[in-house]
Amino acid sequence: MISLKETIRVERTVEECFDYVADFRTTPEWDATAYKARKLSEGPVGIGSRFAVRCRLPLGSIELLYTITEFEPSNLVTLQADSWLFSAVDTIYFAQEDGQTRIDYHADFSYKMPFAALEGALESGMLRMGKIALRGLQRALDDDNAAPQISSGSATADRLLWPGLAMFSKWGYRRGQKNWQPMSASLRGKTMIVTGASSGLGLATARELAQRGAELILVMRNPQRAEAVVNELQAETGNTAIRHELADLSIMADVDALADRLLKNGKPIDVLVNNAGALFNDWNTTSEGLEQSFALLLLSPWRLTRALHPLLKAAGDSRVVNVVSGGMYSQRLSVDRLEAIPENYAGATAYARCKRALTVVTEEWAESWADDGIVVNAMHPGWADTPGVESALPAFHTLTRLILRTPEEGADTIVWLAAASEAGGVSGKLFLDREPRTTHLLSRTREDAAEREKLMAFMEGFDLQSSIAA
Repeated sequence: MISLKETIRVERTVEECFDYVADFRTTPEWDATAYKARKLSEGPVGIGSRFAVRCRLPLGSIELLYTITEFEPSNLVTLQADSWLFSAVDTIYFAQEDGQTRIDYHADFSYKMPFAALEGALESGMLRMGKIALRGLQRALDDDNAAPQISSGSATADRLLWPGLAMFSKWGYRRGQKNWQPMSASLRGKTMIVTGASSGLGLATARELAQRGAELILVMRNPQRAEAVVNELQAETGNTAIRHELADLSIMADVDALADRLLKNGKPIDVLVNNAGALFNDWNTTSEGLEQSFALLLLSPWRLTRALHPLLKAAGDSRVVNVVSGGMYSQRLSVDRLEAIPENYAGATAYARCKRALTVVTEEWAESWADDGIVVNAMHPGWADTPGVESALPAFHTLTRLILRTPEEGADTIVWLAAASEAGGVSGKLFLDREPRTTHLLSRTREDAAEREKLMAFMEGFDLQSSIAA
């Protein structure tokens, strides 16, 4: 048997350290030998939780199956690991000590026959890997990552257009993933709103934020589905600080009523994720006479975010995440065409124009709200396999289904913008796979300053009309 004993100390609370380490899905973030991890069991992390962790070997790889056998929050967690090569017992102790958290990591490895005879020769290598892993855990919990910057490879791909578009696929996600930093920031005590949380990107975002301990307000329009989502997430994560608000965000009266309820509650908002959206293949207007794409995709997040500005400002260091789309790269901002007309209507074009406008709004808010402590960024998820894509773009879905990202992969950058410490240091950017990316792949889609000013005046005009009507 080979025994490893290592100790690290970090400037974090013991609760935060325990939450991060006990969920072994985080292993690839700090153990250099691990590159993939997933949770196999249902329910919150605790005794009986099972994880599969894929690790590199000098030749090939190995999958370790971990089961939690002891679980004392903020005190210790023990995991039994098994594989064809060896079995192990990892016991991790946590203690608050002189304002720091001390983590003692004990692991006992037993090689299986015929490799057991080689334990003596393998011991130094195993101990060395253990020390490297604990240094990685130290770095992860120190949470001192540099502010994100676009890589030279991504910048070149964007300039060449087609390689930039290829980044929207699942292969682009996996390429970007290789360079990611650990995300160990705790969301305990953070209040976050996610709109459009019933499925797809919104549901994937809500699930991950709930797992990380955020207090969630999920905005959905179907009461039965809303109840089901809340119950599902509470059971899955053990996080009971999840509730829903009902609103059809294509109806401005619903948007205003939602904002009024939240303002009356008065609780500061740490993160607002404007995710709700749909691509409408047929032209139509809402019951309020607004073209539906414009109402849902642009006017709704505009109106909700501006109304909640006092609560975002009250939180201090708050964040707004606007979910846009790679389709916007095909469109130039044209204020006069934001409200689509029936003649020659194309749903994908109407969608892209509104997302282009929302990206510009993101940049304008980031500048004007900087002194209020509000960080505003946009992201696009790449090509993700969501119910909305399948129903609205069936031909595209059929053509690209083998390279589409999962909803979780598409939502990753939303979660990162909401949670990662370093993401709070950058505002007014468009992100893909945790990198700031260009907002224009084509020079012909660049708007001038006058059109940007026209957009902001146009949107503010709706606020003025509303106040007059009231």
